[in-house]
Amino acid sequence: MLEQFWPAVRITLVLTVLTGLLYPALVTGIAQAIFHKQANGSLIEVNGKIVGSELIGQKFSKPEYFQGRPSAAGDGYDAANSGASNFGPTNQKLVDRIKADAEKFRKENPDFSGPIPADLLTASASGLDPDLSPASAAAQISRVAKARGIAPAQIEQLVQRFTEPRQLGFLGEPRVNVLKLNLALDSTYPAKR
Repeated sequence: MLEQFWPAVRITLVLTVLTGLLYPALVTGIAQAIFHKQANGSLIEVNGKIVGSELIGQKFSKPEYFQGRPSAAGDGYDAANSGASNFGPTNQKLVDRIKADAEKFRKENPDFSGPIPADLLTASASGLDPDLSPASAAAQISRVAKARGIAPAQIEQLVQRFTEPRQLGFLGEPRVNVLKLNLALDSTYPAKR
């Protein structure tokens, strides 16, 4: 039995060092050298202060800001409680929440008369989605322009500038990162206080 025990201990130690220490250190080193920003969470800094990550949504509720998708993650955009509500399409709680969100959207955006884009009413699977569809951003332009006291055309240009195309021209959908757009709004057209 000892002739099997000591080789097993040695191979366990060797594999622990290789796969538990050396390999992770190598991959981390390569990631830091080649993809430093991504390896550190794609953090966004403003004036030397980290304000968020371009990969995790944030809650914006003031009228002068674009608002992201609803979030079922904890108290909203809580990365520690990432996840969906898991309500099915016939669940009354989901129906009631969507109706309430639609009424709230109509109240906050009275100039918008079209159908409300789906991503303004439905939460993502993670509850942390940082992006909106261009249609969802366009639906909020009038409210944001009024709150900032500028022409809607100026906000529309900013939305177009921050609209990212499909990846490689065919993957995913065009999208607008809400945090980046709101930061650009603050630097380009500061809200009147």
